[in-house]
Amino acid sequence: MTDNAISSAVIIGAGIFGVSTGVHLARRGIAVTIVNDGPPANGASGRSLSWLNSSRMRSLPYHRLRMAGVDRYRTLSAQNPDAGWLRFDGGLTWDADDERNEIDTAYRHEVSLGYDARRLSAAEVTRVTPGVDARAITPQGAIFNPGEGWVDLPALIGVLLKEFSVLGGVLVTDQGAARAVIEGGRAVGAETAKGGRFRADAVVLATGPAVPKMAAESGLAIGDGTPLALLVQTRPLAHPLRAVLNTPRVAVRPAPGGTFALDADWAAEEGVKRRADGRYEIDEAVVAALLAEAGRVMEGNPRLDVATVGVGGKPIPGDGEPVVGAFKAVAGYHVAFSHSGATLGLIVGELLADEIATGTEHPMLATFRPERFTAG
Repeated sequence: MTDNAISSAVIIGAGIFGVSTGVHLARRGIAVTIVNDGPPANGASGRSLSWLNSSRMRSLPYHRLRMAGVDRYRTLSAQNPDAGWLRFDGGLTWDADDERNEIDTAYRHEVSLGYDARRLSAAEVTRVTPGVDARAITPQGAIFNPGEGWVDLPALIGVLLKEFSVLGGVLVTDQGAARAVIEGGRAVGAETAKGGRFRADAVVLATGPAVPKMAAESGLAIGDGTPLALLVQTRPLAHPLRAVLNTPRVAVRPAPGGTFALDADWAAEEGVKRRADGRYEIDEAVVAALLAEAGRVMEGNPRLDVATVGVGGKPIPGDGEPVVGAFKAVAGYHVAFSHSGATLGLIVGELLADEIATGTEHPMLATFRPERFTAG
């Protein structure tokens, strides 16, 4: 236990950001309560592709944060070598055969950063990583990133919550929507739709796609670029594919128990409609088309059968960069909101907890402050 600027915290949201932050605060001896509207991982964390990477192009601070995030998963993997929910078998990506193909540019950028990348022709892919139908790869070739991996977030959240409980953390579920309680310009706790009130020295907002709206209710602005996302989980299938595939028409990620997770932007855009009552209507023909697209890029072109379909918002800030840290306008109020929640999950929880516990800003989060949306 270390000297802390605070003694208690309440976290709204039991996805990966909320639970990771809660565990890191509890490790410091802080009394933590996590409040969630339903069971843990019932939001974006439960329907995430969860590909661990920093491939392609982005700002250098964001790349560094993602690389630190992947590093924490490597430590976790070394501590849990037999975990079926965390693997580092690489990632393979290729683009469509048209003017938008950026494989050469992406490869050169990754190499310039020292990011482990191999440029492969279709014929070379089958010798490097198994389970891919080389005929699907476009003439420009593919990039294989051997240091990439994947995690099953609901399983990881379950592991973290066990430690959280041992450390004395309190998890409160199925409370309906919650909101931060702000008195005299300071966040002093949270209250839920079912009447629960939880006082604390610090409040963390970690509700995924709901963050911008909830922040706005407290007069705080966060740019919102959240689209709808659709994640299909397949039934178990004996297949040699181990790497995560990011292809023009489908992303394919191995999952525990011989299953696969699939997503694609076009599938969410074409296959999901939100009804007036707030529920989602899913086009089964689009789901079937997504399964077929996955089968086409996998060796042997297997038939994939759907097990579950998850639909909801994919948390993406308006400028695409993470939003992490304290709201300067409301003392004691902190936020974690970002795309790539899986890759960033452990490191964001660690760094945000450090800021909350010590009252000192971490330099790796300097460009990700929420105030950038109100500056000027």
